[in-house]
Amino acid sequence: MSNESGISESTPLQTASREFTAIPIVNNNNTYASHGSQSARPTTNQDSNRNQLLLDQSAGQASASELVNSTKMESNRRTMTRVICDVIILLCVGLPILFFFLWGDAYKRGFFCGDESLNHPFHDSTVKSWMLYLVGLGLPICVILATEFLQANVHNNNTPKYRVFDWDIPPWIAEAYKQIGVFGFGAACSQLITDIGKYSIGRLRPHFFSVCHPILPDGTDCSSPQNQGKYIVDFTCANDPTARILKEVRLSFPSGHSSFSAYTMIYCALYLHSRMTWSGAKLLKHGIQFFLISLAWFTALSRVSDYKHHWSDALFGSLIGTLTALVVANFISDLFDKRSRQVYRKQSTELSNAPTNGHV
Repeated sequence: MSNESGISESTPLQTASREFTAIPIVNNNNTYASHGSQSARPTTNQDSNRNQLLLDQSAGQASASELVNSTKMESNRRTMTRVICDVIILLCVGLPILFFFLWGDAYKRGFFCGDESLNHPFHDSTVKSWMLYLVGLGLPICVILATEFLQANVHNNNTPKYRVFDWDIPPWIAEAYKQIGVFGFGAACSQLITDIGKYSIGRLRPHFFSVCHPILPDGTDCSSPQNQGKYIVDFTCANDPTARILKEVRLSFPSGHSSFSAYTMIYCALYLHSRMTWSGAKLLKHGIQFFLISLAWFTALSRVSDYKHHWSDALFGSLIGTLTALVVANFISDLFDKRSRQVYRKQSTELSNAPTNGHV
């Protein structure tokens, strides 16, 4: 009985244990199955979220690209607008000069036959017009370009500030354009002021008698006794000079060579005084300034020695050029603006103090 009872007692326990052990297995399988179904659902959600993120990124990149293109177009528009405005202003000053040269008619001033100041011989110009404009325009422009380039490289300022047609303009080119534009505007103003004086006064040049040999309406000339001390307005030239010579002979006051050379050389000297900041080149800077002013002085003196102008013509021409250079340099340009004089230094300091991603 004991054996049978033991067997009969053990069998239900074993059976129960098998039942109880079978239940967690089934439950575990169900749990794993349920976990598998739940893990499949997040995978689908992650894929949809990833796709949505990619769509958002592509949309953001497209909007960023549109914003960059819009910024470029706006920058190009602003830059071209400034350039067009500069050209229009220069044309407003330059076109009257061209009008005077082509169609201007000087005031018909008379003369006295015994006026010795008009009886000088005709000479070719020591400083010819092509030399005047080549040196007067070329030298300052070369100085400005070289100075702005050196300033930008010394202060390590190569960060573009302007962009035109997908081309980043170096800062030294932008600064040189500004300085050359102001210089050209002042040169045109100086020339226009001079031309207004020339055509308004109509003063005869010192070589007037040598060029014209005036003949009065009665057929007499200045050698006739009845014409001595007589103020003559109506006359013709015996040697039949060209219309250009007859026009030029009345354009003595003020001297155009003197005003143009004074403006260009003195403005260049003022520019160097502001921009040439190398502490070890003080004598070099002042030596160049002296050379520039000497060129203007020599040009004015040559106009008198060549009998192209009276001494007062050269004096007032030099004054016009000098005053124009001083006004343009101090009130139109930014040469002596303290905020502008440090344009390269400030930018280079900002670059040197900029963060370097944790690296010193």
